[in-house]
Amino acid sequence: MRFDGKVAIVTGGARGMGATHVRELVTEGARVAVCDLLDDEGEALAGELAHARYCHLDVTDEAEWRSVVRTVEDTLGPVDVLVNNAGIMTYGGVEEQSPEHFRRIVDVNLVGAFLGMHTVLPGMRERGHGAVVNVSSAAGMTGFANGIGYVASKWGVRGMTKAAALDMAGSGVRINSVHPGVIRTPMGETASPDLFAHQPVARIGEPEEVTRMVLFLASDDASYTTGGEFLIDGGQTIGLGGHSDTAAD
Repeated sequence: MRFDGKVAIVTGGARGMGATHVRELVTEGARVAVCDLLDDEGEALAGELAHARYCHLDVTDEAEWRSVVRTVEDTLGPVDVLVNNAGIMTYGGVEEQSPEHFRRIVDVNLVGAFLGMHTVLPGMRERGHGAVVNVSSAAGMTGFANGIGYVASKWGVRGMTKAAALDMAGSGVRINSVHPGVIRTPMGETASPDLFAHQPVARIGEPEEVTRMVLFLASDDASYTTGGEFLIDGGQTIGLGGHSDTAAD
């Protein structure tokens, strides 16, 4: 198994894509810390799995990050994998979105991922190995109307990933970002079907399709890969085009 004996932290791990990442990491041998604010759902998920524990974590709180990492190291072992999956979205354009909502989105989506890396990377560097997967978005590759805070935060995650990968050069630690399109999660299911109706793979994505990429990047299978950005978006971001229901002969 690819993660036998390894320890992973997954933020936003109580439901949605995060829960799928947690389940598959455990299936592949990892001991996993499920980190979230959704205590009931997180405890229930960890209780289902043989090698998982729940940790309450506000990703915007540096002190909580330090406390959680200490707890994980004391109970599960040194952290080998960090999946910065926690994220929020509220709709609003540049004129409508309040500065408070904008700051909150950036705090969770961007600053939260920074704090996670800031906390775990020194230990990874000291041990000479580790992998971080930052969950950005297809919105981190392009823009969309009425989502200025979300788009800004996800572009930030994309750029921060590259900067951090360069900072960790030669350390044995790899850092990559994944960029999902519209995925069947509590957040994704609120999206209009128009967002994916005309993309080459004209359907909503499944969490498992993102998880497969996350686990690849977190594993030694991706040992020569760092600073990369990986799209799982059904072709949403490659450009505008028609979609035909009739296959060519």
